[in-house]
Amino acid sequence: MTSASFRLRQHRPAHHHGERVIRQIGVALGPCAGGAASTAMSGRPALRPADSMAGVPVMAPRPFAFLLPGQGAQHPRMAVGLYESEPDFAAIVDEFFEMMGPEGKETRSDWLSESPRLPVDSGRRAQPLLFVIGYAVGRLLCDRGVRPSVLLGHSVGELAAATLAGVFDLEAAARIMSARCRALDAAPPGGLLAVAAPYGQVLDLLGARCAAEGVAVGAVNAPRQTVLAGPAGELARVEKDLTAQGLTSRRVRAVEPFHSPVMDEVARQFEKAVARESLGLPRIPVQSSRTARPVGPEEAVDPAFWARQLAEPVLFWPALANLLDEGPRTVVETGPGRSLSAPALRHAAVREGRSEVVHVLPDERGDAGRMWREALERLLAMNARTHR
Repeated sequence: MTSASFRLRQHRPAHHHGERVIRQIGVALGPCAGGAASTAMSGRPALRPADSMAGVPVMAPRPFAFLLPGQGAQHPRMAVGLYESEPDFAAIVDEFFEMMGPEGKETRSDWLSESPRLPVDSGRRAQPLLFVIGYAVGRLLCDRGVRPSVLLGHSVGELAAATLAGVFDLEAAARIMSARCRALDAAPPGGLLAVAAPYGQVLDLLGARCAAEGVAVGAVNAPRQTVLAGPAGELARVEKDLTAQGLTSRRVRAVEPFHSPVMDEVARQFEKAVARESLGLPRIPVQSSRTARPVGPEEAVDPAFWARQLAEPVLFWPALANLLDEGPRTVVETGPGRSLSAPALRHAAVREGRSEVVHVLPDERGDAGRMWREALERLLAMNARTHR
């Protein structure tokens, strides 16, 4: 879809949240029709002259880009195998949970338990766990010499990216995550629904009635993967309507309506906690999944920028596509599973061999310790080739 198409879409009647998604994506993808804008939604970049003449991809050093996942990537006892086999990882995780105080101790106990008090899909458990696993793996990679040129986080993963980049120190991040957990107590019951369709088609099918009830686009994760967010009952009705219209959908592992307008009050309360902390400029560039562009200096020190993402859509695919369109990269997912690396595999830069994807932790069926060791060996070999 060209940016011209985006501009035309902005003039049709729509609920304010739907218009906001369209406007954000239009801005994120830039003004040049047929260039980056068409790339980001189709996954097919426009060929540069050198590409069309070479015939084969040019092999060049590929800087690392870390992807840090958010809600939906979690599963019971994720990364426990790494915690048990990698002392440096365990030390970072333990330090963070200690800084969180009682909430951290309870979270660690549930994480390691076969019979947790709260299920891992609860935001009070999933959010701090996804944060610390993404952060700890990223920090461990940096310590081993695999250093990113850019960070891209999805939802709570963006807070982990900001911490890796130095916007918050780890102690401040622990207080921020504790506050985020407390704020979620005020969230209405709800959830997330992944729909196998482009965001524009989903917005058209939602209609004014569904939008008025609080169901909205919560994330754009791939050209044909749009995530809806909203209160439980309303989301169930929308799910039934979409099935009747022939669309495939599945529930995302969440019990709160993240990134929907009904989270506005939760985001406002969370912002008060972030505002109590000292924020700095990122020492590593952070590609924001809220804006699909690099976090600017004013945004980095604005508490609202980091807090309001709870009620704003996640523009992961436009953010990732803009990164991959800039040049070759090795994309490394630092959290559990492949929730972010799977969409990356669909981008033309990866399909055509200009960029590549590495994920370092398994889903529920894998051995975290073994996969980490294998991925680290592969990344260190890449790093050695890059620095010859």
